[in-house]
Amino acid sequence: MTRLLITGARGQLGSDLLRAAAAAGIDAHGLGSADLDITDAAAVHAAVTTFSAAGDRPAVIINAAAYTAVDAAQTNPDDAFAVNVTGAANLARAAVSQGLGLIHVSTDYVFPGDGTRPYEIDDPTGPRSVYGSTKLAGEQAVRAAHPGAHVVRTAWVYGVGGPNFVKTMALLESRHDTITVVDDQRGSPTWSADLAAGLIELAGSDVPGGVLHATGAGETTWWGLARAVFAELGADPDRVLPTTTEAFPRPAPRPAYSVLSGRAWSEAGLAPLGNWRTALATAFAAHRSGFVPS
Repeated sequence: MTRLLITGARGQLGSDLLRAAAAAGIDAHGLGSADLDITDAAAVHAAVTTFSAAGDRPAVIINAAAYTAVDAAQTNPDDAFAVNVTGAANLARAAVSQGLGLIHVSTDYVFPGDGTRPYEIDDPTGPRSVYGSTKLAGEQAVRAAHPGAHVVRTAWVYGVGGPNFVKTMALLESRHDTITVVDDQRGSPTWSADLAAGLIELAGSDVPGGVLHATGAGETTWWGLARAVFAELGADPDRVLPTTTEAFPRPAPRPAYSVLSGRAWSEAGLAPLGNWRTALATAFAAHRSGFVPS
């Protein structure tokens, strides 16, 4: 059975990866940013070498570490580049040096967001933000250093282990009679526990390296997701009012359309992630206290 080294292990995806690995009886070692600075090449090489030497079974690194502050990246591009590009490349080179597999998690922000049908893995990229540009450069650095690596793009991730849109909507529901949410940005909400299960399945497979997409099935808008959160809370979804991106400006541009096609994932023989709405209901049923403010 494959051993796993998980970076970004204290984040919402990383923590779910550790939980999923434990439930499956998989030997997984997690490193958060306080344990390993992935921008330090020497530290990365030492950590990966130590992990590799600790067992004799096949091993895979899952890189869930990233600079994900989309707006902050606009004014801190060097910080975003250090983690999303330099850090990713350091892990790829260290993995190759030890003969380890690598799964690198990327994002829908590598696309321009002007599509009208789900983006396929080989569609032209064209990020419109610093965050998206650094994530695309990170993909390229990983594939150049480790041709056998998997790059898995995902989108609209939420979980119990960190701040996210779903938690924010639950908090706002408790504080306001009505809220306004943009209704002209479309994507596929992805429960981090579902994504973690998919990444672990990929880590144990013989799927050739390359780019894949893994998100919740189906699509909605942020307004639609907010209404679904209110419904899970037992609140009236009509308290969520629609607005436009133009009326809610942010420092970094958001993709208007960022639905990712899961065709390549399914064709590789991997189990598709479940429908986003069903996943949200399952997440609340299993971890309601993690989403609802105390």
